[in-house]
Amino acid sequence: MFKRLSPKIALSLATLVLFVAGCGTGQLSGVSAAGGAFSITPSSAVVTSTGQVKFTALLPSGEPASVNWSIADGENASSLGEGRIDSTGAYTPPGALSRDRVQIHIAARLKSDPSATASAVISITPGFVQSLLPENATLSAGGNLEATAEIAEVNAGSVEWSLGASPSAGPNSDPGNLGMIDHMSCQRSLDQFTTCKVSYTAPSSLSATTAVYLSAAVNGTPATSPLKILLNNDGLNSNPATNQAPQNGAISLGSSGGNDNDYDTYLDHSGNPYIADCCGGTLGALVEDTAHNQYILSNNHVLAESDQAMIGDTIDEPGLIDNGCLPLSHAGSLLRPVGALKYYVPLATPQSNVDAALAAVLSGAVDHTGSILQLEAPKSIASVRPGSPLGSAPPMAGIGESLNASNLGDIQLAKSSRTTGLTCSTVETVDLSVRVDYFKDCAESQPYYSKTFTGQIGIGGDKFSDSGDSGALIVDAGNAQPVGLFFAGGTDGDGTGLSVANPIGDVLRELGTEAGSRFSIVGTSTPHKVACIRYDESPQASAPALPVSSEQMARAQFIAETTGASLVNSETGILATAAGESLDSPGDPALIVYVDKSKQHITVPTTFDGLRTQLIPTDSAALARSAAPVTPAVTNGIHLSDSILTGAEAVVREYAPRLMKDPAVFGVGVAQSHDNPTEPALLVLVDIARAPQSMPATLGGLRVRYVRLHRFHVTQSKYSGAHHASSCALKGLTPSGNARPAAESTPDDFAAIPED
Repeated sequence: MFKRLSPKIALSLATLVLFVAGCGTGQLSGVSAAGGAFSITPSSAVVTSTGQVKFTALLPSGEPASVNWSIADGENASSLGEGRIDSTGAYTPPGALSRDRVQIHIAARLKSDPSATASAVISITPGFVQSLLPENATLSAGGNLEATAEIAEVNAGSVEWSLGASPSAGPNSDPGNLGMIDHMSCQRSLDQFTTCKVSYTAPSSLSATTAVYLSAAVNGTPATSPLKILLNNDGLNSNPATNQAPQNGAISLGSSGGNDNDYDTYLDHSGNPYIADCCGGTLGALVEDTAHNQYILSNNHVLAESDQAMIGDTIDEPGLIDNGCLPLSHAGSLLRPVGALKYYVPLATPQSNVDAALAAVLSGAVDHTGSILQLEAPKSIASVRPGSPLGSAPPMAGIGESLNASNLGDIQLAKSSRTTGLTCSTVETVDLSVRVDYFKDCAESQPYYSKTFTGQIGIGGDKFSDSGDSGALIVDAGNAQPVGLFFAGGTDGDGTGLSVANPIGDVLRELGTEAGSRFSIVGTSTPHKVACIRYDESPQASAPALPVSSEQMARAQFIAETTGASLVNSETGILATAAGESLDSPGDPALIVYVDKSKQHITVPTTFDGLRTQLIPTDSAALARSAAPVTPAVTNGIHLSDSILTGAEAVVREYAPRLMKDPAVFGVGVAQSHDNPTEPALLVLVDIARAPQSMPATLGGLRVRYVRLHRFHVTQSKYSGAHHASSCALKGLTPSGNARPAAESTPDDFAAIPED
């Protein structure tokens, strides 16, 4: 999943001539309605530069009007553009603004009578170009870091910073308890986004491990996700800036990198080309073939541009995304070549089941031991120099470790990667079938292929990964054994997320088929631990995010007090029933069944009178005191026996193809039920923007657990809104022969993505 960066507006290249004089400010001329033939709704709107507005044209009768949409004029600098509106009336703001607030006029012209027009006005304020950098960090007492916020405004604008003890907290009344922020500054120019930085220093002493949240806002609009900083007394210091920075000498992997041609070129309205977007990801690990030739391992979509690249393409460190989209061929580039694309497993075929590629290592460019940034074993605090960051270390050599019933419950998975650095989490689902959409461009405007992977690993947590982490090697934190190759992930925007990895054995096998040779991970023969830094909270069995309607709760209460009471029998271990909310299907009611925690193998139906059942172990004394738990205890990992796991995987293989025919469903795997954590569940990933055709409570004898997420990104950040960057024209810029071809800056809608 390579990170999209809306790059510096109009790259300042020494070899190019930038005509800033073309970046003037237009005047609003206005558009009038002709005879009231139709109207536009809304007639006015306010949106940030990362948002979108949908307009509708209506006839006096209230019926939709067939119109041609256009942008009449606006106050933004002409070279920055006024955004774009498509044939459906969806307006996307420009990638950057020339002032704190600009107005744009939208025009519509009736197709049956071109003389009939109407208009609407949009007020746009700058938003954040991407999430705060870094997205997370770990500091020991007295440690410090620099945070960066980039806003979509040129030559103006500023950011307001604040510290809090929770993600939603405003400025702390006594920020000294949480550390200090100072040295706030912003850099502005006519041809770049406004970049604001702040320095954070942790408290000099800590009573316990805690979390601090550094937030930023522009014009009252907060960043999508605050920077989470874990403060600890264990001497741990970790910052993704380590993975993004250029390295000297033979590089350690886990670093930012990508194809030198992986950028989008566009044409402005005068026909002048410019670089509008660029991509990149993580150079994950070092592998070797049977002849001991060494290669950099990453994803196809990182090294091979989702099948669009050419064998022999240069692979850079760091990636274009960490160099202002400035390719190697241009003066001032800080990139360095570290490899050349050699093999990739094609995506656009149902015969492949991994997202993987290899780059042949350039002589002396990569540490031959396979060392990965921040992967060293944690040291005793007495031996750690204050503020010293985690060092590099190799993973275990070989073909890696498989997941099975014996380790799924306890294994901690770690990875070190470009965007989120060193993170740790647990397995949420296995044998996952998941559909991922691939695009030909970084802006995700040109669909390429919709691919369904099977047998994948799903890792829990919203903060384990983000775009730019694609290609990272995932290892067992207990022994550094390779487990998987990260390639996609998503979030619901409210703390729930899932990261997906190809099993490492499948990756090595399919690459070996492409190359005609066996591959293995380069590393050490001595197992070692990896620091397990978990930025996600422990699983919470709190009320689901989606509320249950009062009518449904009333029905559940009635069932609990009437027919549900027939289940109560102390001899069978059922102590009481009550109305509750399902954790497997947020938004649905459940019949809570309190069971005797001293007894085993208590039989309770998965549904009762049309309600999901939810089991909560307790005892009679706790019930009498009204002290029984209100929700089941949810734990990390998958705690299922081998036979139960095998049976659940068979159900997934049977039902996944049927379920995924529903456009709202994009993933099906084996997980643990949250309504009854002693049972397996069919985990179904549902597009948060769509309603499934049906949501059965059980399938094949298994409970069905639903998780609503945004569809997985492989280019844009999971925190980013979809918008197209725009730029001042770069006179004299000619697109690279190997880069994606120039396209109009206001492309038409594209056809549906083909599927395998």
